[in-house]
Amino acid sequence: MSLTCSLTLFGSNYTTDDVLPSLEDQGVRQLYPKGPNVDFKKELRALNRELQLHILELADVLVERPSQYARRVEEISLIFKNLHHLLNSLRPHQARATLIHILELQIQRRKQAIEDIKRRREEAQKLLKEALGTLEGQ
Repeated sequence: MSLTCSLTLFGSNYTTDDVLPSLEDQGVRQLYPKGPNVDFKKELRALNRELQLHILELADVLVERPSQYARRVEEISLIFKNLHHLLNSLRPHQARATLIHILELQIQRRKQAIEDIKRRREEAQKLLKEALGTLEGQ
């Protein structure tokens, strides 16, 4: 059962839908290919390289043409927004992988607990047999 609604908070509209809005919906130009088959690793690396290049260019601009820094800062901001969007797109996968790992650990712990219970039961049965043998021997 899912509960969905929309609300206005401090003048901004929010919804309880757990959907990541596209960059276009946010008014941001997308720097990586559109579609469901995005190679996240490749695109994150490419954006990271582009970010490094733009930061170096910003340093040069600040030294040589300080009046033109605003455009470089906007370009860096665009790259960061794209990086964040790509990373946020991976969050559901990360959550599933984390949940799978937690469940596997729980299964492993429960199997170990079962083995421990079996071992202790065998020890208890052995002690009971010894006690019974001692009682019968009297």
